[in-house]
Amino acid sequence: MVNDDPRVSPEARTRVKDAIDALGYRPNIAARSLLLGRTRTIGLLTVGSTAYGPASLTLATERAVSNTGYGFRLANTVDVDIDSVENGLSLLLDQGVDAVIVNEPTSTFRHRRHGLAIPVLSLSEPLDLSDVELVVGSDEAGGVKEAVEHLLGLGHATVHHIAGPQEWPSSKRRREAWKAALEAAGRDVPDSIEGDWSAASGYEAGLEFAKRPEVTAVFAANDHMAIGLMRSLQRAGRRVPEDISIVGFDDVPEAAFLSRALTTVHQDLAVAAVRGVELLMEVLDGGREGGTIERVPTRLVVRETTQAPVASS
Repeated sequence: MVNDDPRVSPEARTRVKDAIDALGYRPNIAARSLLLGRTRTIGLLTVGSTAYGPASLTLATERAVSNTGYGFRLANTVDVDIDSVENGLSLLLDQGVDAVIVNEPTSTFRHRRHGLAIPVLSLSEPLDLSDVELVVGSDEAGGVKEAVEHLLGLGHATVHHIAGPQEWPSSKRRREAWKAALEAAGRDVPDSIEGDWSAASGYEAGLEFAKRPEVTAVFAANDHMAIGLMRSLQRAGRRVPEDISIVGFDDVPEAAFLSRALTTVHQDLAVAAVRGVELLMEVLDGGREGGTIERVPTRLVVRETTQAPVASS
């Protein structure tokens, strides 16, 4: 009856349910796992970063898995080098997890050509780790395109860019989308400046942009670099948005409460995590095969850091 056998009558189902409630019965997960040959645990491979995106996605994924009744195993890598990532993946496989969720900045694995025997959910891009693989992530390209078009629509001749570290696929996707949007509009594509996701790296980029009067609009690959950029420009005497308009990416909680509320691209990481885990459960239950790729929509949130360029006198 606890397995919802359709052959059980409603009356019997009610009596058993009452008994379960009275006795405080809980299913024996260990015994069921032995019967099914599964551990009912999901592993998450993620980089050990306090950056908003990875940290928020890790928390949202853990909550989504916990809500399914599955156990949760975490492999938190300190570095983004291939050995650390491989060791983290091996740790999860050694624990006998039923599936692996990958939230990592690198898409290079030595396992790529071997194929894992369990399903893999990537929260970024296709990894080719398993024959049964799902991909669910934010529509970063769509969000970046909207940001660049917003700035061009205000009258800026082009848009400069602070990129994230290029070993991160998300940084590469955002940089490529920025470049593609400018090329589609027939605008010059300036050289980008590479940061490391931190406000400090945005601050350093701002010191360079402040020296260049032709810079009137900047898209930063995340909000923290945009915040550092704003501070740097302020100290250099360049006004935001009167002299330089700025758009970030992520929509971190503090973005709306800065002295100039930040215009940024909002991505709903919790929705991506919940949807990804939902699809993964369908695979584990036998109701879905691999190959699904879904992108969760992003949206531009226009606040106070963008405006039309001020004509030079």
